[in-house]
Amino acid sequence: MNLTLGLSPCPNDTFIFDALLHHKIDTEGLSFSYQLEDVETLNQMARSAQLDVSKVSYGAVSQLVPRYRVLDAGGALGKGVGPLLVAHHPIASDELIRSTIALPGNFTTAHLLFAMAYPEVEQKVFMPFHLIEEAVLSGDVDAGVIIHENRFTFADKGLIALADLGDVWETATELPIPLGGIVARRSYDGALLSKINRCIERSVRYALEHRNQLPEFVTQHAQEMSTDVMNQHIDLYVNEYSIALGTQGRAAVWKLLEASLGLHREPVGSHYEVFMD
Repeated sequence: MNLTLGLSPCPNDTFIFDALLHHKIDTEGLSFSYQLEDVETLNQMARSAQLDVSKVSYGAVSQLVPRYRVLDAGGALGKGVGPLLVAHHPIASDELIRSTIALPGNFTTAHLLFAMAYPEVEQKVFMPFHLIEEAVLSGDVDAGVIIHENRFTFADKGLIALADLGDVWETATELPIPLGGIVARRSYDGALLSKINRCIERSVRYALEHRNQLPEFVTQHAQEMSTDVMNQHIDLYVNEYSIALGTQGRAAVWKLLEASLGLHREPVGSHYEVFMD
């Protein structure tokens, strides 16, 4: 059975899915045709049910539960991994409210965490995450929320961190920050969902067991990223929650779903089972 799979070109995703996509593990008869896109594009594709299995922002799950369930394996959660609000110079809180902020997509977890931390800010510009640093440097926006590998490069480009948006979440919930996870079509029966999840978990475990070298699949899609930054990226975002959400991980995702109601005002929860069985 062939399934379509959406993932981002970021090192944590290519690292996690390399073994699955390149026949390094037993996939139990499943094959995958993959498509690489930035996470907000994947969110939008999932909203129109274009993919069978996909990486998405956990902040978008409230929009997706009518068509998808959240799998246990393959996600990015953790503590100290939250998006950063950066600028070219310090900005006072009262000035920030009137500032223009670049964000990596309306339905990203980064936007949701920013809205929780700064609910009064209204001037927002949405763009692909890899363009945000340059937008701040050029003065097109006053500040921006960065994710992924930009956490490791913003200071070298002369930007400063105004806030770690993950701190707000962790202080309020004492839970890991749910950044992005894997969803699969709700129409699949429990046996198929479990099989897909087992294959992804097996791929994560294989990757971690062979952590001493970066797969070619990671390096060829790393967008001129240095080896050091690739490794930092993987070490930060691939962890025990990537193997399985567990009780804490599921609690964190559910808490984020509740928070998303205030931002997007769309129903979630009681009408759908969010997680795979």
